[in-house]
Amino acid sequence: MTGFKEYDKFDALGLAGLVKKGDVTAAELLEESITRTEKVNPRINAMIRPMYDIARARAKEKVEGPFAGVPFLLKDLIASYAGVEMSSGSRFYKGFVPSEDSEYVKRFKLAGVNIFGKTATPEFGITPSTEPELTGPCRNPWDPLRSPGGSSGGSSAAVAAGIVPMASASDGGGSIRVPASCTGLFGLKPTRGRVPSGPDQPDGWFGFIAEGVVSRTVRDSAHMLDCLQGNYPGQLLRIAPPANTYAAAIEAAPKKLKIAYSLDPALGETLHGDCKQGVLETVKLLESLGHTCEEVRLPINREEFIYAYTVLVCSEMAATLKEGERVLGRKGKAADFEARTWALMKLGRSFNGGDVANAVWTMAQFSRQWMTFFQPYDALLTSTLGELPIAVGGLRPTQQELIELKALSYLPIGFIAKQKDFVLKAGRRVYQYCSQTMPANVTGQPSMSVPLHWNAKDIPVGMMFTGRFGEEDVLLNLAAQLEQAKPWAGKRPPIYAGANS
Repeated sequence: MTGFKEYDKFDALGLAGLVKKGDVTAAELLEESITRTEKVNPRINAMIRPMYDIARARAKEKVEGPFAGVPFLLKDLIASYAGVEMSSGSRFYKGFVPSEDSEYVKRFKLAGVNIFGKTATPEFGITPSTEPELTGPCRNPWDPLRSPGGSSGGSSAAVAAGIVPMASASDGGGSIRVPASCTGLFGLKPTRGRVPSGPDQPDGWFGFIAEGVVSRTVRDSAHMLDCLQGNYPGQLLRIAPPANTYAAAIEAAPKKLKIAYSLDPALGETLHGDCKQGVLETVKLLESLGHTCEEVRLPINREEFIYAYTVLVCSEMAATLKEGERVLGRKGKAADFEARTWALMKLGRSFNGGDVANAVWTMAQFSRQWMTFFQPYDALLTSTLGELPIAVGGLRPTQQELIELKALSYLPIGFIAKQKDFVLKAGRRVYQYCSQTMPANVTGQPSMSVPLHWNAKDIPVGMMFTGRFGEEDVLLNLAAQLEQAKPWAGKRPPIYAGANS
């Protein structure tokens, strides 16, 4: 079976259109994607679980949907695919095979994509770099010494490297937007409740997690959101459907928006100069397109937010351990997990109900203040990250931190609970890196990373736009306008499957 050498000229919708017209078959597209995987994956380690036989069988079927026949990759976290291992980047879950598709996966199948593999994710998606001990580090096609971000780093690396035009992603603290920024892609985190992930794992991380895709073009993300959005029986959180399709939103005439922008480091201590430059250049672009831009200070108490967010995420890690023990029918032990994960689980177990309730209240109060600040604006522009894409290994615990983490594993629960300074110290490096993304996870607002800037060394620097709750249409309309004004889809990283070298 031969592949399809014109692959690079089309996004996912374009490839689906060719299949529909009969210019290429789903089988030919699949073989081209597999060839590309075998060519570049050894250098970036993005795809960690082939599903070639399943995909080859599906390629022979008559499949409907707007993306019928398009090769696709699935992040190995949350998204259950019946009969295929889902290890979630963890030794503890190695060999676990779900018996049912999650609602999210069912909708991908209805959209017509042909899932031929699973992509790398950090253990349980808890870090913004993708370096699980289970499968090894994933690397950035723009610079293999740098991380593609996390936790959807495998998906983003695969799309950036030209293996597929679009792949699945999820975002609990920036995990769609962070890797999109690191790899020069478009990534939209939908409004809370817009895309259901249940029924097994609805409302993950106290509702902070949203699911979607990363893509090279805005229209692929918009059309896929039309396929993914909508309530299902038994869904706990239901929101009003959009007034029109997201496909229509990107075709509509651009609206003149009032956009706030900020150079604040937000949850970090500093903001990298290239990130500042990207924001200021984007402001000029927005104003040239007729939008009104206004600089603002962000209403955020850094230490209070970090502590509350960390309490909640660690509590979720403790619950993840307990649920894993129930599902797998065996007790988890320190050797089953990375040292950092086990320490976070122990921290989570150390908090009492009052600690968790206070953290929830803190986040609710933050959300009210943030939404009040946001009311006059259609969108908020910041850089996606506080820094450039971090080096592979840049977020790994140091030897001293490993000693502290392992010591923590043996401390009494009551003693651990008093270690507020340790909690703040443990997360400070991550919050400096992902200094802008987490507020939208807490408030549930839609937020997107748009690849509008590359620095002098040709490293991507994403620009983030956050919109009002439920207004993905406004963001997508703006993104389509920016894509036309400053195209990015043709930019290719040094590691690219379509290259001759």
